Amino acid sequence: MQILVDADACPVIAIVERTAREKGIPVVLLCDTNHVLYSDYSEIRVIGAGADAVDFALVNLCKKGDIVVTQDYGVAAMALGKGAFAIHQSGIRYTQDNMDQLLLERHLSQKARRASSKHHRKGPHKRTAEDDERFEREFRRLLDSINIR
Repeated sequence: MQILVDADACPVIAIVERTAREKGIPVVLLCDTNHVLYSDYSEIRVIGAGADAVDFALVNLCKKGDIVVTQDYGVAAMALGKGAFAIHQSGIRYTQDNMDQLLLERHLSQKARRASSKHHRKGPHKRTAEDDERFEREFRRLLDSINIR
């Protein structure tokens, strides 16, 4: 088992690495050539720049029982389909039970962005310390639920 992180602009890399180090779980950070990452713990895989290149590389690398950290619902859906566990950087755990609703919300948000500006949704809120605490709590809960002590 390993933890795979869609690391392009991921704000929780330090939390993932710290927790994984405590539990002795290997971490792979995947990013494109537009990002520069350094780590004294994780393996870093730089994937060629291209639409969804990192996403496809992550899904291809993913195996049953792995943990995927991503904000991309499509990547999470494919990881779940391979028998992996998936969690959003906000701490929301992706499951077969909530995936259809999340994908529908993503579709509706895309439609709203394409519509006139008066219906356009604002982007994500600024990340807070509470967001990091929520992610760490839920990430540890996920690890505990699959008996990673």
